[in-house]
Amino acid sequence: MTRTLTLTTALTFLAGAAAAQELQLYNWGNYTSPELLEKFTEETGITVTVTDYDSNSTALAKIEAGGHGFDLVVPSANYVPIYVEKGLLMELDHERLANIGNIEPQWVDVPWDQGRMYTVPWQWGTTGISVNTSAYDGDINTSAIFLDPPDELVGQVNVVPEMADVMSMAIMYVGGEPCTEDLEVLREVRDLLAAAKPDWMSMDYGMTERMTANDVMASVNWNGSSMRIRLDNPDVAYGYPVEGYPVWMDSVGILADAQNVDEAYLFLDFIMEPENAAMISGFARYANGIAGSGEFMPEDMNTAPEIAIPAEYADAGVFLPTCPSSANDLYTQIWTELMQ
Repeated sequence: MTRTLTLTTALTFLAGAAAAQELQLYNWGNYTSPELLEKFTEETGITVTVTDYDSNSTALAKIEAGGHGFDLVVPSANYVPIYVEKGLLMELDHERLANIGNIEPQWVDVPWDQGRMYTVPWQWGTTGISVNTSAYDGDINTSAIFLDPPDELVGQVNVVPEMADVMSMAIMYVGGEPCTEDLEVLREVRDLLAAAKPDWMSMDYGMTERMTANDVMASVNWNGSSMRIRLDNPDVAYGYPVEGYPVWMDSVGILADAQNVDEAYLFLDFIMEPENAAMISGFARYANGIAGSGEFMPEDMNTAPEIAIPAEYADAGVFLPTCPSSANDLYTQIWTELMQ
């Protein structure tokens, strides 16, 4: 049952606290609806400042270093257990979250946060391949687009600097499984990435604008970004690698050293209202985990090929697990070499 946050409710809640009337959100770039923040400020009087990051590893390193000043962070599912293990997230008091029951059942007892003790849903989607079909009209449902680029795309391919996604796609491409510690498989992955890199243009994450402007012809990319590109540049299509592609969910948690805790709770409750969750999705073009939000979503998301996974590629999607530190150490070695 949805319970609406009103201005009166918010101000009453904050009246007894030494509220700073501000909130610091640390989130992925180009991922937060400005209209959502405006609405939140109108209803609560709380100003939200958003600081962007470009990868899970970047965010984790910043939070671990301390002195960051952030209240909320939005890690991907496979990173949430790392935050919890390191004591970086505050355990949630569900009594302070009237809308916690709006989370869709399949997103409640999730492997990375059983019972949603530390996080609530933000958005979920897939990592695949965005390709400008005016430059290449071949098969785009393969990771070969970036691991063995066709001649038409050599020097025009971008790879997002997200280790877990890229490493997992490369591992699945050679027949392995995410989190493998098989050294033979990892040597093959290392050599494959090293051989492919000279054929890439860049390793950046801001592809929505660059592919819209035809500055990049192909990229490892996220499905919502690809949909936003296509709406402005119909030549761009989204491919689901048959060898395997990541499925992910990003969730919001309150940091253990948050300064604006009351405000953070209000924000979490606010984004679990269906209409507000739909605002998040309508901006970034990803699905969310909030029941009832569908009726408020843009109609074009219901049939978009980037959102509604074609049946023939559905089984190739793999929800990335949290890899053990021993596996992450191996991947980091390969990634460090790749980034040099």
